Amino acid sequence: MAETLEVHPDRALPVDPDQRALARSIFARTQGLPLVSMHGHVEADVFADNRAFDDPARLLIVPDHYVTRMMVSQGVPLTDLGVPRSDGGPTEADPRAIWRRFCSNWKLYRGTPSRFWLEHELVTVFGVTSVPSEETADAIYDQIASVVAGPDFRPRQLLDRFNIEIISTTDPASSGLTHHRRLADAGYGERIVPTFRPDAVAYLDRPAWRDEVRRLGDAAGVEIGAYPHFLDALRRQRETFQRAGARASDHGHDHADTAPLDETVASALFTKALAGGPITAEESRAFAGHMLFQFAAMARDDGLVMQIHTGVLRNHHSAMFAQHGADKGFDIPFGAEYTHALRPMLDAFGMDPGFRCILFTIDETVYSRELAPLAGVYPSVRLGAPWWFIDSPEGMRRFRETATETAGFYNMSGFVDDTRAFASIPARHDLSRRIDAGFLARLVLEHRLGEDEAHETAVDLAYRIPQAAYARR
Repeated sequence: MAETLEVHPDRALPVDPDQRALARSIFARTQGLPLVSMHGHVEADVFADNRAFDDPARLLIVPDHYVTRMMVSQGVPLTDLGVPRSDGGPTEADPRAIWRRFCSNWKLYRGTPSRFWLEHELVTVFGVTSVPSEETADAIYDQIASVVAGPDFRPRQLLDRFNIEIISTTDPASSGLTHHRRLADAGYGERIVPTFRPDAVAYLDRPAWRDEVRRLGDAAGVEIGAYPHFLDALRRQRETFQRAGARASDHGHDHADTAPLDETVASALFTKALAGGPITAEESRAFAGHMLFQFAAMARDDGLVMQIHTGVLRNHHSAMFAQHGADKGFDIPFGAEYTHALRPMLDAFGMDPGFRCILFTIDETVYSRELAPLAGVYPSVRLGAPWWFIDSPEGMRRFRETATETAGFYNMSGFVDDTRAFASIPARHDLSRRIDAGFLARLVLEHRLGEDEAHETAVDLAYRIPQAAYARR
């Protein structure tokens, strides 16, 4: 007889009985609160088209690099998991075959946050009762497929089912926001909002940089022939994004450098790159840091919240990037430095009431050493939630323990789910709320916090703080 798949009501809550009992009552205050999902990667066209999802594999496996990378680490090629090739070459086209590979590798996810999210989705969203395995794969596939085919399982309808109050997409600076205009016409303009991400035009040495600049100019209605035109186009696009409901910009730079260049130097580098001249890695990095400073100045002026996340070597395996493109699980963290890197930006804007910045990191050592002290003194800075590899039970607990003592709760941004896997969004927020309940319960039992304060703080962390951090100005 196959095992029964269940999600325990006390999952991820503390083991100590007294702490667990108190954590239950705290979690009960936040469990039903709406989700504020202000840093995500579900594509805007998914909501604009509002089509039925294709099948269980393309919903839960193919787009989720957390899931695929684990199987790749055990020798399963991305092509066997249906991940598209950049050249349009052949990949596994049978969704059942992809699903069977996933189920037969279920044990690989033991102890991982992916296991937590997947179990939550399978049980609470799809009504699955069997543990994934080679033997149960087809039955589970059929169960999920029957749910996915229903008229209520469409992207917009799921916003209500998942209790998502607002969700952001992440859109290149050159986007014409066509899908967001369609969503606004359908009445979703304040609920599904874009986020301005200009990374593609910040690095002069990227192969597609000139094409991206041209697309930026086309979208903004500006002929970009020189550096001042470039800045003008960026400002115009930010205004366009704001009119479409944008609350934030997003900056995934390699490093957190924010040192501004002399304007003549920046202009000369831009002109050289636009003409196709050779750009060194050092020049590109310097210009990217200069642009972070410029984006901060724009954020001070127009009110978009500036999200910065650095310390990741993107597309670590060059052949895999060439074959499948970006965001396929081969982005690997490295040590990050913020104190010196952010000083030029914070010297200029850190005390300015018009500037808001949220800092994220993959380098856990930076939380207590640099980011919490920065958020704990600069009124413009908020500390972003554990992100990517550290949005796990242990990572979230370490974050609370290492950052709260310096930054406090109210210099944080609230949880961000940072995912393309739409169906996992409720599970990710659920986990964060459980971990916070456990941490707050411990403070109460240590007589460091009143129980009423713990309940209020839990609601603030889950709902009010992210609302405030991303409030429109």
